[in-house]
Amino acid sequence: MTSHDDLRPFELGFPGEQRDRLVAAVLSGAKTTTTGLLGWYEAEGEPLPRPGERLVLVDSGEQPLAVLEMTEVRVLRLAEVELRHALDEGEGFASVAEWRSAHEGFWHSEALRAELGDPQFTADDDTLVVAERFRLL
Repeated sequence: MTSHDDLRPFELGFPGEQRDRLVAAVLSGAKTTTTGLLGWYEAEGEPLPRPGERLVLVDSGEQPLAVLEMTEVRVLRLAEVELRHALDEGEGFASVAEWRSAHEGFWHSEALRAELGDPQFTADDDTLVVAERFRLL
């Protein structure tokens, strides 16, 4: 693999079992979308990815594994996430409700609430999320 020092890291979930599972789904081609909280980007001072931007997928040890290219980045209300996006997350979700339940479990975790600086954070229909679509290069 060539040097990716100029590419921002693409981190899925938290390091450990969760990230390993999500990274495996990306590398297998099953996962072509992901969803994050706009508030997380704001809390971290992290710019949103842009269509056409390339990022380096990293594992739990922050080691580069692959290059991804963003093909679509949308900011929308949580209630606006559609079935195609949920299915393309590659985690076996059969409905938007199932997808949302799993994501709310993560977003309402103590660890994510700590990153947001809001121990009481709760997502609702109007919570802004970043729906990202990417391709493995």
